[in-house]
Amino acid sequence: MKNNPPNIRIEVTEGASIPDPGDHRLLNAWTLAFCVALGALIFLCTTSPEPYLEILTFLPDGLAVTFEVTLLSLLCTLPIGLLTGLGRLSGNRVINLIASTYVEVIRGIPLLVQLFYIYYALGRIIQVPPMVSAVIAISFCYGAYMGEVFRAGILSVPKGQTEAARSLGFNKTQTMVMVVLPQAMRTILPPIGNECIAMLKDTSLVSIIAVADLLRRGREFASQTFDYFETYTVIALVYLIITLLLSKGVSIMEGRLNYYDRDRK
Repeated sequence: MKNNPPNIRIEVTEGASIPDPGDHRLLNAWTLAFCVALGALIFLCTTSPEPYLEILTFLPDGLAVTFEVTLLSLLCTLPIGLLTGLGRLSGNRVINLIASTYVEVIRGIPLLVQLFYIYYALGRIIQVPPMVSAVIAISFCYGAYMGEVFRAGILSVPKGQTEAARSLGFNKTQTMVMVVLPQAMRTILPPIGNECIAMLKDTSLVSIIAVADLLRRGREFASQTFDYFETYTVIALVYLIITLLLSKGVSIMEGRLNYYDRDRK
């Protein structure tokens, strides 16, 4: 009798640790971390409104910029990732080589270096605004990672689906758009969500190129008041709460997808 291997989910990512969708315990790591972070922030702002509450009220503008950079970068990253993934699977050697080279080069250069290069180095040739530089750098950096996600998702679709579509008269483009990608999306949505969380955290790097994100607003407050410990404590808690909420959202989405798959079977 053949034993089926256990369904193990392996995560190697810079994003947040996604809670297990099957973990319905009242007290788990996510619940504990979220309650401690939120409770600590409320406690500090209640017991010491000066400076903790002042810091918190100083940060909304930066938080809005952080989400703006993340959203704009995501809108650019998804098409880049899709084209990269398709290029990596292409039978055309030139396209495959270009896509593979892009992945190797971009993933081999830290995002911070890419930000410096686009904003400062290319600034000698063409002046790129800080926000545009941030979006370009993050989009191209995460486009390489998203490309691998799309490639893995497409490969996860059984070849029989492609063969069936071709037998019905679909061409390659129709097969990919109407058959393969819709099925692959259910597989790649959770890792895409995880990459979005990692992207949001990495937006903290854009503060070095004068983008008034959450971290830069905190640095401005700290430079005026010299409350460095209090300021960075609040910033750390705000980042933690946001990433925990997003990771929970990804976990719920993954759980619903798994339930849908089981229901179909």
